[in-house]
Amino acid sequence: MKIADQYIKLVEWSEEDQCYIGSSPGFIGPCCHGKDETKVYKQLCGIVEEWVDIHKQEGIPLPESFASKSFSGKFVIRVGKDLHKALAIKAVKSGESLNHLCTNLLQDSITRQS
Repeated sequence: MKIADQYIKLVEWSEEDQCYIGSSPGFIGPCCHGKDETKVYKQLCGIVEEWVDIHKQEGIPLPESFASKSFSGKFVIRVGKDLHKALAIKAVKSGESLNHLCTNLLQDSITRQS
């Protein structure tokens, strides 16, 4: 596996630009675009490889990739008091913990976006 393979590569449609935009979150912002999603992805892969090479040649540390990160399964989210109350009420009504309710809501949201 190449070092560049460890970095996330996203190609997303931009309504504003009416084309696909390629980026590598945490490494490179929007850096290529085009009408063909596959071509944009291929171009993005090449750009990430070039950036890795530049970092190595110039002795610049590479950012940590998502592939090497570990996640604890915990994070803190701040919400307004009214939303907190509404979620707590919904959890009690459904007979589940607030944590379980919020986890399910987040999972459903991610699933719908896929």
